[in-house]
Amino acid sequence: MHVAWLGKKSPFCGNVTYSREITNALLDRGYKVSFFHFQPEVPDIDSIFPTFRAAQVWAQNRSLSRNRSQQALAHTQNNWPDCPEVSLPCLYKSTIYTIPTLKASKVLTDSLRKLKPDLVHASLTLSPLDFLLPEICDELNLPLVATFHPAFERKPRTLTSSTQQLTYQLYAPFLANYDRTIVFSQIQRDLLVRLGVPAAKVAVIPNGVDPLKYSPGASNFKQEIGAERVFIYQGRIALEKNVEALLKAWKEADMGANCQLVIVGNGPLAASLMQSYSREYGINWLGFIADENRRIEILRGSDVFILPSLVEGLSLSLLEAMGCGLACLATDAGADGEVLEGGAGIVLKTQGVRAQLRTLLPVFREQPELSIILGKKARQRVLERYTLSHNVTKLEELYKEVLQEHSLRATKLA
Repeated sequence: MHVAWLGKKSPFCGNVTYSREITNALLDRGYKVSFFHFQPEVPDIDSIFPTFRAAQVWAQNRSLSRNRSQQALAHTQNNWPDCPEVSLPCLYKSTIYTIPTLKASKVLTDSLRKLKPDLVHASLTLSPLDFLLPEICDELNLPLVATFHPAFERKPRTLTSSTQQLTYQLYAPFLANYDRTIVFSQIQRDLLVRLGVPAAKVAVIPNGVDPLKYSPGASNFKQEIGAERVFIYQGRIALEKNVEALLKAWKEADMGANCQLVIVGNGPLAASLMQSYSREYGINWLGFIADENRRIEILRGSDVFILPSLVEGLSLSLLEAMGCGLACLATDAGADGEVLEGGAGIVLKTQGVRAQLRTLLPVFREQPELSIILGKKARQRVLERYTLSHNVTKLEELYKEVLQEHSLRATKLA
């Protein structure tokens, strides 16, 4: 089977990891994959700059920017699928949304017509092109599957969570025109169905991790940073992640010299938070780490993973920590509470995260055996429900269903 995959290669976010892991798994199982992704157009220098000097300055700045981008994207080159790629021109792309150029739909249509895939799978990038895909695929007689990533909060209580609810409301009428929409949890499925997407067209296939890669193991990380107990947050440093609530709770709990809070990641709030919550409080800022093996080493050397988000989908960082056997504390935002329910971890309410953590952090400091017990339960939950292999098998079954339905419709129309 030939799958045309529309996803992201940059900037780093869950969509990037999802696209990389799933397409690699499909290739390993003998599928042919063509990877479509957005790439900013390079402007025509002569049409922009009136002088050679201005062009020189622009070229120098562009070179520096490219070098920074290449460094930031180094992780996507590690184990990135070896398959044909098609670049779709865009004006702008971020971790949240993408703005394609006017000709992006033509490039996509012409490429699909030439490649003739059996099926199109769009890991939606929150771009206007998402709304045109059903029409394009209908014109080319191609089955269309989507994975819908946007985070959400079960009960919108903040500006951020209300915005996410609006995203679901905006997309629902268009998702009804896809052959299938994949979401990560039953909660998300129920939400889309309430918004009008036919129940038969919404499938739940959670995120998954490789439990052989993300597993407990030896690590010298504690010795490196000089800590006996390590608590860790891994993810973007952004408003919706609610990292400041964790930092305030840590500072107020006065965890002592033997404990460190490790922050792995970067984002718009990182610089300001680093100034107020520094090493003197036992907070260790590591920034973004591109090397996956290094991130695994850090997880293996940690004791407790904390995710204080206000809105989420299904956090891959949480599943990675669970796979490595860490005790996990996460809010019930999105599907994360569903992942930890029934004793696989501690589920926090999205309201009052700071107060809850201020109480719980000293408990995990004083009772290391609690971390061990919850860590074992977390890994067992991953093995039962969230392995990449199991979820790719479910994806294969979905592809077969969609192709059979498409073939039946074609036969009836003939």
